[in-house]
Amino acid sequence: MSHKVFCQFLWLKIKKEFGNANIPRTVRFPEPLFEQLNRAAGRNGVSFNLLVLQCCKYALENMEEAPEEN
Repeated sequence: MSHKVFCQFLWLKIKKEFGNANIPRTVRFPEPLFEQLNRAAGRNGVSFNLLVLQCCKYALENMEEAPEEN
């Protein structure tokens, strides 16, 4: 099962592929971003954690490599 979520002008397909996420980390969000993510998770019936994991995965997969410094 997958859901589509609008995240910062990008449509993401939310997949439940992170069932084995078991490394806890503390992350601090600015309140507006937290509220935006929380609403998106609620509208799409996924957990906040699942949405954040998917956004991170998408960002890493679509990030441009920084030029190498010599």
